[in-house]
Amino acid sequence: MPVEPFIPTEKMPASYRVLISGGGTGGHVFPAIAIANEIKAQYPDSIIEFVGAKGKMEMEKVPAAGYTIHGLWISGLQRRLTPKNLSLPFKVIASLWKSWRIIRKFKPDFTVGVGGYASGPLNYVASKMGVPVYLQEQNSFPGITNKLMKNAARKICVAYDDMQRFFPADKIVITGNPIRQDILSSEATKQEALTYFSLANQKKTVLIVGGSLGARTINEAVEHNLEKLANAGIQLLWQTGKNYNGEFGIFEWGTRTAFIKRMDLAYKAADVVISRAGAMSVSELSALGKATIFVPSPFVSEDHQTKNAMSLVDKKAALLCKDSEAKEQLGDMAVHLMKDESHVKQLQSQIAALGLPNAAQRIVNEIIRDLGT
Repeated sequence: MPVEPFIPTEKMPASYRVLISGGGTGGHVFPAIAIANEIKAQYPDSIIEFVGAKGKMEMEKVPAAGYTIHGLWISGLQRRLTPKNLSLPFKVIASLWKSWRIIRKFKPDFTVGVGGYASGPLNYVASKMGVPVYLQEQNSFPGITNKLMKNAARKICVAYDDMQRFFPADKIVITGNPIRQDILSSEATKQEALTYFSLANQKKTVLIVGGSLGARTINEAVEHNLEKLANAGIQLLWQTGKNYNGEFGIFEWGTRTAFIKRMDLAYKAADVVISRAGAMSVSELSALGKATIFVPSPFVSEDHQTKNAMSLVDKKAALLCKDSEAKEQLGDMAVHLMKDESHVKQLQSQIAALGLPNAAQRIVNEIIRDLGT
């Protein structure tokens, strides 16, 4: 789907000062970096800094991407009574105070919140100081921070339909989720990808991913069904995750590794993908048009992964296997799907139709357009 071009007026600045806040997980951090990169691509002289939560992954990933980040002493409310909850009011006050100091010194033209604990204090203070606030929500069921900030935002960029259940309808813009450009822009062939992973050219390939740390349920389901998959002539490209490295026995049915660095090649090699249903995974698989069996994690807030997956399943764009049923059903689902080439092609076509591969560009264009009104 082409992106509608936006041509700034002569009165609009050629560069911007931007604060981007949020993080905690890759689903927040990587879209934030993608938005920053797109701002720099369109307005190279822009100055962009980040605000995150101390001790969270953004404090490592953002500097690695070449940006400055400020850390707030902030965390969420624990669901059970713990001493950490007693410190929460002090953390909120400290984070609000530091956010005010950051904004006063940096003087942003606008802020972008991508969800996560650090996004709340920064954007709340920004709105009170008259700074335009924009939000980007990755999931079909929003996180608490973005829901709390909905009235402060001028526009809310989302990836799913029916988000007016959570946000004011006049603020919602469907842009999709920003995804990693190296995955989109890869020019490698399927043959090159298979060779890279030492996979056979004549066999069908299932890519199995449960996140960088891994998903126990998916791993145990695959281990339980190895013989069934092998007997069907299927080879596996299996990322166990770092937490499960070396936990399983001898493997002779493809390539198994703790972590896949070249996800662009992994997607190229795959005929079918088995994956969790985090926002980033759903967006990448949609943009690439991959036939997918989602196994949503039941251990996430508001069961948002199931909601993410169902937004595709309801449109016949993906299959879903419940986490509790994966050990008994996932192997059969994979075998049946691989034997039905017409179903694979249908899933590829349907999920690709829902993909929005130029989301970062759409988000930046929407922000600049709104600033000019």
